[in-house]
Amino acid sequence: MHEINVLNEVIQTLNEVIGHAENRQIFTLETRLLGSIPEFDSMAVVTVLSELEARFGLIFDDDELDGSIFQNVESLVTFISAKRAL
Repeated sequence: MHEINVLNEVIQTLNEVIGHAENRQIFTLETRLLGSIPEFDSMAVVTVLSELEARFGLIFDDDELDGSIFQNVESLVTFISAKRAL
């Protein structure tokens, strides 16, 4: 099970980066990201990663990042949780 605060922070970050006040996406663990949400483009990916690094005090190396991390919200939360556990 994922830590609730990780899930909440990931969802908040996604809403801040790709959500619009009048059109907020409802994110769940199953929400597909890359290729499924038009606003979730390469610039959004970079922004989300930067925000998550700042929120959690993490640094992501290029060699550990790939498209599978952004398959859905759960895969992103799992990646963040694993990084925090190191």
